[in-house]
Amino acid sequence: MRVAVVDKERCKPDKCTYECIRFCPMVRTRREAIRQDTDGKAYVSEYICSGCGICVKKCPFDALSIVNLPDALESEHLHRFGPNSFTLYRIPKPRQGSVVGLLGRNGIGKSTLLKVLAGELIPNFGKFDEPPTKEEVIEHYIGTPMYEYFEGVYGGDFKAIHKPQYVDKIPKVVKGKTGELLEKLDERGVLDEIVDDLELGHLLDRDLTVLSGGELQRVAIAECLSRDADIYLLDEPSAYLDVEERLAVARAIRRITKMRGVTAFVVEHDIVTQDFIADKIMVFDGESGKYGHAGNPQSLEDGMNTFLEQMDVTFRRDGDTKRPRVNKPDSRLDREQKQSGRYYYSA
Repeated sequence: MRVAVVDKERCKPDKCTYECIRFCPMVRTRREAIRQDTDGKAYVSEYICSGCGICVKKCPFDALSIVNLPDALESEHLHRFGPNSFTLYRIPKPRQGSVVGLLGRNGIGKSTLLKVLAGELIPNFGKFDEPPTKEEVIEHYIGTPMYEYFEGVYGGDFKAIHKPQYVDKIPKVVKGKTGELLEKLDERGVLDEIVDDLELGHLLDRDLTVLSGGELQRVAIAECLSRDADIYLLDEPSAYLDVEERLAVARAIRRITKMRGVTAFVVEHDIVTQDFIADKIMVFDGESGKYGHAGNPQSLEDGMNTFLEQMDVTFRRDGDTKRPRVNKPDSRLDREQKQSGRYYYSA
């Protein structure tokens, strides 16, 4: 199976001589593996392309990528955004009562997965030219654990609440006082507890338009956790927050999910925060902006170890605070842990 990606921003046909087309061996045999698209930019036919990679090397703007993947991944195709664009493979079944941390490089599909789970993005299984309906998605998963999930989310019997990544957009779509917004969305009558957890009391009388990024982040988390949901989907909840605020958020997420016996999926790049939040870790592999693959949930230690090995970074556990601490590259501990294959210590 072959995935071809054309970066439309990098592709500059007015500044090149279509080296990608001129040097393609398939084109020279009159098979149009790569051609000029309607917008003047390159288009690669993944069915004709031989995967030789010559076009990738010849492109002067590094706009092309050809990735050869195992054919077995095709059955796990979840979503593709269009021709020669990013594609995501595999969707995991949410496990009730657990907090699953999502780790992976930027641009590898973590936020996309949350949107699919929230019901905001209907997965097309790679058929972007003829996307399926919600009913067809449900039918696609008959006989699998995701059948009941999508049936519930699309039918309204299963409620997924999504805290998006970009909280700075909140004042553009919601107007008014912070307290009024939170009271309006408090479906479980727990707002006072969450306000205390996240230290929001002094913000309740303030207008949303005057809040800082960190304050908007905590308001968005409070709004999410006060809703009556079956699954909470939180995208980068620690962004804009300092260390202590991140730990307060982690404790609030764990307390509420455990108390209610519901599931949370948390995209979080900060290792310390993820260490405090997650029961399980799901590691994404792939290539940024090209394709992503969601792995199976692993234990906290195994998942962290898998991710940190990808990043070639090691962490130790601080003896006093018990918090993860990054080791200095090529230090004694860094070398010892890499040699033993233990990039992350939970003990």
